[in-house]
Amino acid sequence: MQLTLAGVAKRVGAAMHLYPLDFALQSRAVTVLLGATQAGKTTLMRLMAGLDAPSQGRVLVDGHDVTGWPVRERNVAMVYQQFINYPSMRVFDNIASPLKLRGGLDRAAIDRRVRELAAKLHIDPFLDRLPAELSGGQQQRVALARALAKEAPLMLLDEPLVNLDYKLREELREELSALFASGDSTVVYATTEPTEALLLGGYTAVLDAGELLQYGPTAEVFHRPRSIRVARAFSDPPINLLAGHAVASEIQLTDGARLTVSLPTDAIPADATEAGVTAGIRAGALRVHSQPGDVALAGRVELAEISGSDTFVHVAATVGPLVAQLTGVHDFQLGAPITLYADPARIYVFDSRGALLIAPDFPGAR
Repeated sequence: MQLTLAGVAKRVGAAMHLYPLDFALQSRAVTVLLGATQAGKTTLMRLMAGLDAPSQGRVLVDGHDVTGWPVRERNVAMVYQQFINYPSMRVFDNIASPLKLRGGLDRAAIDRRVRELAAKLHIDPFLDRLPAELSGGQQQRVALARALAKEAPLMLLDEPLVNLDYKLREELREELSALFASGDSTVVYATTEPTEALLLGGYTAVLDAGELLQYGPTAEVFHRPRSIRVARAFSDPPINLLAGHAVASEIQLTDGARLTVSLPTDAIPADATEAGVTAGIRAGALRVHSQPGDVALAGRVELAEISGSDTFVHVAATVGPLVAQLTGVHDFQLGAPITLYADPARIYVFDSRGALLIAPDFPGAR
């Protein structure tokens, strides 16, 4: 399926839920809709599914205008944050229902497919139970299995793993990536988590406050965000943003630290001796050990959190608050002085309007 949104927007009363956008999904691929709550992800998915009609613009499927078509006339599978199952049917029959409606499969083939999906989603012990006898996370996996069984040309998943525990989410992300890759569906997956977008790969569309900010291959969008807004949406922990001024081939930060950079020739206005810029440093690019050519950022430890195999250090620095993501478990004394180091080649530079000037040259990001 080739789904295209042409000049689509959604207004509810006086509020714009989605500003006009043009958006063509990559056929038979995974597209992640990434953004915070109320970014417009669910609104966009409902327009794709036909649950809502756009206030303006057209929805095209394989070149045909389906803008006015109701959802029942579109071959779409959708899974919401809140699970929806048939309460009077066993888990087995919930999953098997789209297979039976589609026809063409005998009982043995249906049984095989149901058990295969149930095993991948870790719900095979519950096939004879009713949904009400399961936990919320288990019921969500039943709804997910039913959507996968439908094998619809368009599959819409609205934060389907949000109600599951951390360990299970990690396992299912890998399973879903394999299931999506082996199927023929065009998949749209909404999430608030940058890590989830990176794990699923494919393509990513970054949304913020109803605007589509950037769309492209996931690695490219992550490594080369077009603006500060995209960098913020696609960074967890949040990207560190440091105010400064560009002077010739250097950026001077507010504490006097200097970054040697090669700015585009049009980055500094001809009638100005200095231009305001913002340096962006991802938390994973900060270190506690220096290397030749590093920029040093001094401050004091405000908080040190251990999460899994990483330590997140929050620092009150002279240039502003910083967060460093350090591999391994580290012990820091609160209030102790600390100096963080960064390679200038790993630093983003944005102009006074928040547009990208310089991005690190990551292999495979183009």
